[in-house]
Amino acid sequence: MNTRYHDVAAGHYDSKWGIDFGELGRDQVLAKVRKALHGKRAGGLPVYPRSLEIGSGTGYFTLNMMRAGLIDQATCSDISPGMLATLQDNARALGLEVHTHTADAERLPFADESFDLVLGHAILHHIPDLPRAFAELERVLAPGGTLLFAGEPSRYGDRLAGVPKRAAGAMAPLWRRAIRARPAPPAEGGAPDAALEGVVDVHAFAPTELSRLAHEAGFSEVRVTGEELLANWFGWANRTLEATAEPADVPWAWRQYAYRGYLLLQELDRRLLESRLPPAIFYNLMISARKPVA
Repeated sequence: MNTRYHDVAAGHYDSKWGIDFGELGRDQVLAKVRKALHGKRAGGLPVYPRSLEIGSGTGYFTLNMMRAGLIDQATCSDISPGMLATLQDNARALGLEVHTHTADAERLPFADESFDLVLGHAILHHIPDLPRAFAELERVLAPGGTLLFAGEPSRYGDRLAGVPKRAAGAMAPLWRRAIRARPAPPAEGGAPDAALEGVVDVHAFAPTELSRLAHEAGFSEVRVTGEELLANWFGWANRTLEATAEPADVPWAWRQYAYRGYLLLQELDRRLLESRLPPAIFYNLMISARKPVA
């Protein structure tokens, strides 16, 4: 189901989720990397000679890290050939060279100790057998290498996010009337696999669960942190409203308000809340760890 859904979604995935390969996208990815590695390294961000991204999608994380000079040789894997085709299109447009492999995270087709960085964004929650996947991540990572995953849904944070989603859903008819928007057409243009979007997410996590999986696989220096609270509530409320309207009818002024408001609250979260509140209440979790040197 994951393969079918993501093949269908590949062509419009970047526009749907606002994925950017310009300055904004690069800065967003670098901010996540800095937060994930905070406390593990002093000074600037490291450069990784060989990286492997799991569930790379259209290349949001790897391509932006390459543009920032943090990755020399990049390998990207995904179970969706459609996503990898779009990733290669994005890489060519950016003048970047990336090796791609159709692969399942539970059975990686790479030799032991092949990579200095294994990373992913919003992928662990799609994987059915997480202990087996973490064992594979540990196997292909070189001693001293870094594990880094971001964008994983927090179980409690997801429940909190349901409040603004439900409120926005109730307000949607009045909102559409106020902006003079028609109701949205069928999801994904009526594509037969669109209904799979609701069932491809297998897990939501407590921070202790992610930490336990990494420790049991043999990783050390495990750190789980949270990001986005106010920005998430604001963003999901707006996305819920927008999803009920014909996209062409949503005014440019509204889109600018939603975009700029999200960035403002994201910065507020980063400066004031993420270092002071428990990770479990945030919508997104990130985990970083190290493979011990034998």
